[in-house]
Amino acid sequence: MTDHSISVARDREKARPASDRGFFLIMAIAIALTVVIGFSVSFARPQTAFASAPWHVHVHAVVFSLWIALYLVQNVLVTRGSFGLHRALGVFGAGWVLVMVVVGIHTTVMALALHRVPPFFPPGVFLVLDVAGVLTFAALTLAAVALRRDAAWHKRLMLCGTIMVMSPALGRLLPMPLLGPWASWAVSGTMLLYVLVAVLYDRATRGKAHPAYAWGTGAIILTQLLITGLGFAPPILALAARLQG
Repeated sequence: MTDHSISVARDREKARPASDRGFFLIMAIAIALTVVIGFSVSFARPQTAFASAPWHVHVHAVVFSLWIALYLVQNVLVTRGSFGLHRALGVFGAGWVLVMVVVGIHTTVMALALHRVPPFFPPGVFLVLDVAGVLTFAALTLAAVALRRDAAWHKRLMLCGTIMVMSPALGRLLPMPLLGPWASWAVSGTMLLYVLVAVLYDRATRGKAHPAYAWGTGAIILTQLLITGLGFAPPILALAARLQG
């Protein structure tokens, strides 16, 4: 994309009605509420013992919760026109993505090592689901950072990336033990519903969906296919068994 086309795209995006920015703020609020409700339901269950969980679980909770809070704040700043602070926090957020990848993979490995894998996930599926999920989140989000000069791509890829972070909360809201082998599909399907809302908004306000949503949808589907295809693959099963000691 040339500098001229980037400038035209940016000017066109600035001309969008205030409701466009308001929509992404509403989506950020919906994601934050989903995460809060999901974990609140989990904590309310008698068998939940979050306080006694290992330290790395608490670190994971703080690190990923901070991202949801940051995403919400960033959308508030855009809605208010505070672009300078938005860009400054964006630099922090880009670095935070890498922290989330490290913490997410470490927590997955430790869950296997300490035999804390949810009973409705076979160890191999759990390993692929968590690792592929956090890497997909990072890929979408860092792509959004790379395209930050094109606001239309940037905010839609950021939305798709943050939807990926909802996975643990959705796993606490959905009846996972009753879904059997379809548990991970149910989580992916629910995430796609959030993307569908954004697609329908685009079609209503722009006449067609932005291509960023094709990439976001494809990333979620590809992640699910990797979970299905690799979760029971002999090398993954061997690795999961080795991590479990």
